Amino acid sequence: MRGTLLVLFCCVGAVQGIVRIPLQRLPTVRSQLRASNLLETFMRDHQPDIFQRTYMQCFPPGTQSLVKGRSIEKLYNFMDAQYFGQVSLGTPAQNFTVVFDTGSSDLWVPSSYCVSQACDNHQKFKAFKSSSYVHDGKAFGIQYGSGRLLGIMAKELLKIGSIAVKNQEFGESVFEPGFSFVMAKFDGVLGMGYPDLAEESGAPVFDSMIMQNLVAQPIFSFYLSKSKTSSTQGGELLLGGVDESLYSGPINWVPVSIHSYWQIDMGTVKVQGVESFCYGSKPCQAIVDTGTSLIAGPTNEIIILHELIGATPTSVGEYLVDCQRVSSLPVVTFTLNGVEYPISAESYVRREVLGDREICFTGFTAVDLPTSMGPSWILGDVFLSEYYSIFDRGQNRVGFAQLRR
Repeated sequence: MRGTLLVLFCCVGAVQGIVRIPLQRLPTVRSQLRASNLLETFMRDHQPDIFQRTYMQCFPPGTQSLVKGRSIEKLYNFMDAQYFGQVSLGTPAQNFTVVFDTGSSDLWVPSSYCVSQACDNHQKFKAFKSSSYVHDGKAFGIQYGSGRLLGIMAKELLKIGSIAVKNQEFGESVFEPGFSFVMAKFDGVLGMGYPDLAEESGAPVFDSMIMQNLVAQPIFSFYLSKSKTSSTQGGELLLGGVDESLYSGPINWVPVSIHSYWQIDMGTVKVQGVESFCYGSKPCQAIVDTGTSLIAGPTNEIIILHELIGATPTSVGEYLVDCQRVSSLPVVTFTLNGVEYPISAESYVRREVLGDREICFTGFTAVDLPTSMGPSWILGDVFLSEYYSIFDRGQNRVGFAQLRR
């Protein structure tokens, strides 16, 4: 199956204290919008800078575009999310499909009392049917571009595979704004970032697992297959450790620089072997984000990068390349802790079929994240599908290793 894809967690099993979750791939929201001829309208109604507001904590206090009353849409990047997973809440269990997102830290699902159109298309949590439900009573709100997602807090039994988390704090949304929620394949979001990133009270899910001694190690890891056939396994998420059969060679450990996102120092970015960005006296940061398939960088750098690639901009902020030229496009290489990670054009170009035409887009997008530690890039699944990635909360580091092919 061609096109940008989403990944659905299924077929859960546990081995030696590590919960193993095989992955399957499905179309993204962006692909659905494009196929329905709605993408241009959606992008026109959502300002170009909305994507960057997912990372509003990276901005200095008082940034004008982020003051109260301005649009802040954190779901914008979920248009390209590639990970869906099955979890359950309550006793007996009520199942939900969520985005496992290292770019956020909150857990929320729709409430049975939700009044939005988006909730009509998704599973809703029915508190009155659960014997383990604990009402919290606190309200929560998360700002999105078309309005504010509103709900109430509660505690409940959460199950992910064979792991059962007791009294997990989560949000029940009663109002979900925006068209993107209607189109989304997921019911809610399960954030896997640091507690400092959470907008809700209570511990994030993985922190709860650690505190309740539910995982063998305070580590989770991702393997993403690039296979586009629906009959093959799309990869896997491991909670509590790593699978050494999926990678070869040493793990390159990169310390987390700020404990909110999974943010790390990034060295030189090269295009066809030539130092192009983040070199010399221009250090950069990188956020490792499973909530998006894209690689994002500062606007000026992304414009230059696309010029070097030979890509043409579109009216909706994407960049096109000639599908016949993909094999001849330059390799883009990212340097992390002194180790180079090349990304070929076959990996950073997304192919979609519209009618009888194949269209090729780059997997790079612009987002400006100025920080005290330098400009930030976002390494999404264009990067993560090339390497085995390990998120270590015990030692606050991210590891990367070569995949076994």
